[in-house]
Amino acid sequence: MELLNFVQQNSMVVSAAILIISYIFIAWEKIPKATIALCGAVVTILLGLLSQTKMIDGNINNLYFINYIDFNVIFLLVSMMIIVSIATRSGMFNWVANELLKLTKGKPVAILFALGIFTAITSAFLDNVTTVILIMPITFYAAKKLDINPIPYLMTEVFASNIGGTATLIGDPPNIIIGSAAGLSFMDFVNNLTLIISIILLAVLGVLALFFRKQLVTTEEKMAAIKEIDNSKTITNKPLLVRSLIVLLAVIAGFVMHDVTHIETSITAMLGASILLLFEKPGDLFKEVEWNTIFFFIGLFIIVGGLEASGGIAVMAKWLIDVTQGSQKAAALLILWGSGIISGVIDNIPYTATMTPMILEIEKVMGAEYAEPLWWCLSLGACLGGNMTIIGAAANVIVSETSAANNYPISFMRFMKYGVVVMGISLILSSIYIYLRYLM
Repeated sequence: MELLNFVQQNSMVVSAAILIISYIFIAWEKIPKATIALCGAVVTILLGLLSQTKMIDGNINNLYFINYIDFNVIFLLVSMMIIVSIATRSGMFNWVANELLKLTKGKPVAILFALGIFTAITSAFLDNVTTVILIMPITFYAAKKLDINPIPYLMTEVFASNIGGTATLIGDPPNIIIGSAAGLSFMDFVNNLTLIISIILLAVLGVLALFFRKQLVTTEEKMAAIKEIDNSKTITNKPLLVRSLIVLLAVIAGFVMHDVTHIETSITAMLGASILLLFEKPGDLFKEVEWNTIFFFIGLFIIVGGLEASGGIAVMAKWLIDVTQGSQKAAALLILWGSGIISGVIDNIPYTATMTPMILEIEKVMGAEYAEPLWWCLSLGACLGGNMTIIGAAANVIVSETSAANNYPISFMRFMKYGVVVMGISLILSSIYIYLRYLM
């Protein structure tokens, strides 16, 4: 009882401590993130920071822990994972990548641009990890044919996946969190972010081509081997290809039409996944869903919910308004650069989950017009900041581990040497864009 009384009297401090300790263990990477998030969530509930009870005296309990789990995010993630998993089985993504390689005529620098652009566009509609897993075998194949080191291509793909994923609502988990919290649609992200992301992508690819130009050299004979790639057997299941393509395009169209239909993105994705599952064995596909990610999100929402319920988020919002003296320009740039640097060091998902309720609090105090650029600053900073270090995003870790397994290790410092430059270019261009579009 004494412990519970102490927690009630110091709920803000205790909830903040749970969040900070969870962050430390997530950054430590010795225990699975999902385990840490769920442990933190259980502690939050057991200490009474959030309630286990749905109803109190016949009334809905606002502190019920389920209320703090954003199921729009959860169901959107699960549904898109199912759709992508089914579509991948047809070979469609590998076919497109091979055709793109053939168009480059085997020129190493052209291949860097082609792989970068393909990865960025694909990452705008699929999650980054899936995208790099799809593209890596093709990358190793091309590098072997050209007899060059694949690391420049692999690093380009990592940077491009994090950049491209920023362009849409479904491209990167932080955007899904932001979109759900702020009520932003698929087209809101396209209208506000796609232009600057395209500019950032081309600028970064140009700089990377300059950095890696001496490593991207081969012979005419080896370039000819790329031109002659046999892509006739890449599509392994044509009926599945047709079904997947129709559903994928229909789901994206549903996202685009959200402002007209008012159907949530999670419902649109669930409908698409359900249709494809009619032709598949659900048991096999459910094994391919990244449940670690899903339960990580669930636990995280509960931990952050504890801090929100205690008033901690409101205090953070007040601090930001005070420190920037109510200046929208100062708040926007602080969130953009702070998010970029922090997300380069820690996972951008828990960071975004903490920041979204804070911006909602700022919106309550300062108004929607004041808060609008802050949402885009959070998205740009959290997503693009992941390029700074090898642990900044899940795609970075997957690529580095796969590269090392193929005897091409990418050290932390080597990645960071290029990552800091890429992040710097991205955030400088983002700052100019935010200022010109929203703050002048």
